[in-house]
Amino acid sequence: MRIALSQLTTGSDPEKNLRLVAEWTSRAAGAGARIVVFPEASMACFGTPLADVAEPLDGPWADAVRDIAEAAGVVVVAGMFTPASGGRVTNTLLATGPGVDAAYDKIHLYDAFGYAESQTVAAGSRIVTIDVDGVRLGLATCYDVRFPELFRAHADAGAVGTLLSASWGAGSGKLDQWELLVRARALDATVWVAAVDQADPAAAGVVVGGTAPTGIGHSRVVGPDGTVRHRLDAEPGLLVADLNVAEVAAVREKTSVLANRRPELLR
Repeated sequence: MRIALSQLTTGSDPEKNLRLVAEWTSRAAGAGARIVVFPEASMACFGTPLADVAEPLDGPWADAVRDIAEAAGVVVVAGMFTPASGGRVTNTLLATGPGVDAAYDKIHLYDAFGYAESQTVAAGSRIVTIDVDGVRLGLATCYDVRFPELFRAHADAGAVGTLLSASWGAGSGKLDQWELLVRARALDATVWVAAVDQADPAAAGVVVGGTAPTGIGHSRVVGPDGTVRHRLDAEPGLLVADLNVAEVAAVREKTSVLANRRPELLR
């Protein structure tokens, strides 16, 4: 399964960001990827008034992503915002392309490190997996990476990997945490983790202000044994990687962490 991670920096204009999605999808398809994964907030960066840009899953922004995916013949996974009750939005991952049309609403909201995502975003309540060419993959968003039970739920649902889209907040120790958490989740659930973050705005030549999480880069692909197989640095870049699906079964046979769980004692 060849995938591509599009580590880019989005701005506040959904139309301009859509053109980036089209450009990077074309590049990924040209490299032979079957899936191209974009960061959280691909529709519009955090710090943008989200209620003003949110659209339903059958709205023009999502439909344009569907057209991009269909034209390229690949599955596109991209972060957007959909309307929710009370003037809030839902932080949604749209997954669309040949044989796939699904959406995951971020379950765990980033009320941490001085930022309160729940003030403007409503939490999701459903675990989502997609099947591409007979390979099952889970969907997760940013702060979800701190919750191992979601990744194990993907494994329990038959997934051999998780596609993690992020717009990671910068700060002291945050890069170390990102690297540790992505590797830990792969090891916890013995799945591939393909984690794509927004590029560091400074490395992309973009000036931002405020406390909104706008990304630090360092996207990576981690194997089911917790080892980093491919990585990017802080600046924008396209990471193309082949996931050996058969390796998941081999690692699970050796480590047995899923089989040896005793959830009845931990509820």
